[in-house]
Amino acid sequence: MNNNEFAILKPELKNYLTDAQIKTIEEAYLFAKTAHGSQKRYSGELYITHPIAVALILAQMRMDPATIMAAILHDVIEDTLVDKKELAERFGKEVADLVDGVTKLTQIHFEDYLQAQAENFRKMVMAMARDIRVILIKLADRLHNMRTLRGLPYEKRRRISKETLGIFAPIANRLGMHAFRVELEDLGFAALHPLRYRILKAAVTKAHGNRQEIMEMIDKEIRYALRKFNIPSATLSGREKHLYSIYKKMHEKHLSFSEIMDVYGFRVIVDKMDTCYRILGILHNLYKPITQRFKDYIAIPKANGYQSLHTTLFGPYGVPIEVQIRTEEMHKMAENGIAAHWLYKTEKKTLDDAQLRAKEWLKGVLELHQSAKNSLEFIETVKTELFPDEVYVFTPKGTIIELPAGATAVDFAYAIHSDIGNTCVATKLDKRLAPLSTPLESGQQVEIITAPGALPNPAWLNFVATGKAKSNIKHFLKKQQREESIELGKRLIEKSLQSFNLHLEQIAAPQIEQVVAHLKLDSIQHLFEEVGMGNRMALLVAKQIAKSAGLTATTEHVTLPLLQPLAIKGTEGFVINYAKCCRPIPGDPIAGLIKTGHGIEIHVEYCPALEKHRSQPEKYVALRWEEGIQGDFSVDLRVDILNQRGSLAALALAISSTDSNIENIRAEEYDQRFFVANMTVTVKNRTHLARVLRSIRKAKNVTRVVRHKPSFPRTP
Repeated sequence: MNNNEFAILKPELKNYLTDAQIKTIEEAYLFAKTAHGSQKRYSGELYITHPIAVALILAQMRMDPATIMAAILHDVIEDTLVDKKELAERFGKEVADLVDGVTKLTQIHFEDYLQAQAENFRKMVMAMARDIRVILIKLADRLHNMRTLRGLPYEKRRRISKETLGIFAPIANRLGMHAFRVELEDLGFAALHPLRYRILKAAVTKAHGNRQEIMEMIDKEIRYALRKFNIPSATLSGREKHLYSIYKKMHEKHLSFSEIMDVYGFRVIVDKMDTCYRILGILHNLYKPITQRFKDYIAIPKANGYQSLHTTLFGPYGVPIEVQIRTEEMHKMAENGIAAHWLYKTEKKTLDDAQLRAKEWLKGVLELHQSAKNSLEFIETVKTELFPDEVYVFTPKGTIIELPAGATAVDFAYAIHSDIGNTCVATKLDKRLAPLSTPLESGQQVEIITAPGALPNPAWLNFVATGKAKSNIKHFLKKQQREESIELGKRLIEKSLQSFNLHLEQIAAPQIEQVVAHLKLDSIQHLFEEVGMGNRMALLVAKQIAKSAGLTATTEHVTLPLLQPLAIKGTEGFVINYAKCCRPIPGDPIAGLIKTGHGIEIHVEYCPALEKHRSQPEKYVALRWEEGIQGDFSVDLRVDILNQRGSLAALALAISSTDSNIENIRAEEYDQRFFVANMTVTVKNRTHLARVLRSIRKAKNVTRVVRHKPSFPRTP
């Protein structure tokens, strides 16, 4: 660029803006040039060349003057002494807000790059939700940075490319900006895997030469068919896959290069919608369609507003032909997505739909932000939402619901409403009962069965595919864990206060609040939560509360182990864990270890794991089972069996006949006549266990059965 960088931008602006608007934009340029001064890019060029290039990309998209000005000024807050207030005074609040939206949080110190990236992404999304133009400026900024990546150090190139492929290209795709996505992906691929890129590019160039004859033949036959049926206005063109999409298909679907390049792509663009369906019929008459390979994105648009008919045909010599059929309006939308709102202002209906879809998506992203624990969790959840493949399923009333590929009935339930997701217990797919974890397929009718009082299952996190489902489940589990921690912490403090002959209800709230303030916590509930999670010692907190209540340390009894043990109800959930080393069950004498951040781990009282902690009141806690405790508890058994046909089947039958369930089994042969089955089964209590053991002993070919525990008696 020459010294007057604005000369590059001005001709493009003259194509659609007034002289007065261009003059205001030039003022922004002069301001930015002065602010950046002698700052240079890695390439050695003056820094101002970058914002001008970003503004040029946006001018080619016919963006409004405020966006062009914000693009020129987009780095002044981050890289110069200019602040938002000065920008607002000089160029107005609208421009200042746009610039602030794309500005990174440089003034805050982050522990690592990932945290900084996540926090900056969160800030950008919040600004984007207020004004969609923020992301258009950011995408143009990223596109120019990717075009001029060569001057940067190797590691920085890799990091920026990964971020581009992982976040910015998917966002461009989600907003329907195909042209942006393709260029960002190919530039990112070239920078991240330069050798693979060069080899693939050479292979594609060579393949194009070999394909030319067949492409021309197909082109000729389609054109003849369109003329024959009197559709002269159709525009036909060959459609090439971009390099990154070829690489991704080879990598993810384990396809060879020839398998991908053997498919011939064409696009037909027409004047109106009903012509699309006429051409579909003509093509299906010309070449036989491949079943299951037809998609009607006109009737059911993609989540980003994309509309087109897709069909795959058996062409000459049996080669597959992929054809896209769409209107000119749909094509503009497919290439430019949300940016088409500024490019083609006259086409109202479709453009409003695209904006509405973008706003709906952003609304969903904001909901994810509210329920995310931190910025890192937020960015991971949003990445899940950016996957492009969708399935389209129906509610019992016929409403279409869009979900990402791999989504399950639980994702569907949360897409309808959070309350339906939280209380779902079963699903019917096409009126047949199916597991909640079954991946959904396009066209299915999905019915959700709910039950009052039902709660989300932590195991759902292993198979849900949408960010909304994941964040809702995590939010519920986090809330449940907090409530359980508060309840347990309160009981632990109450138990520890017994050593001062005190009860919690005897102590006034202001006296406990003194302790809360001293420990720099938010509330009494927060104090209970900290104790329940094992982050603070109940005994120490009780001592501080006693002191706050006016009692001295001399009133403390030393007979703490003689105090009433804490009762375990079995419903404590996340704050109570049953040790796998000894697997305690109701009826066993028990004690607990307080684990920082995890609450209490319950052991059988004479488990070796407790030995070194018995004299540590801050770690060791005496426990007992609540009367009438309900639930299933795991227990390990060792069964010696004669090595004969039907022995294991008889063992399984003996266990199931006692209302017990086998969770895990591992059988090992220890000589030719016998083998040992190490298994984990569920029981209600020691009485139930005794019944299970009796049933096993009577089973065919069983010679011995014991409860398997370290340093634990072999009879229940």
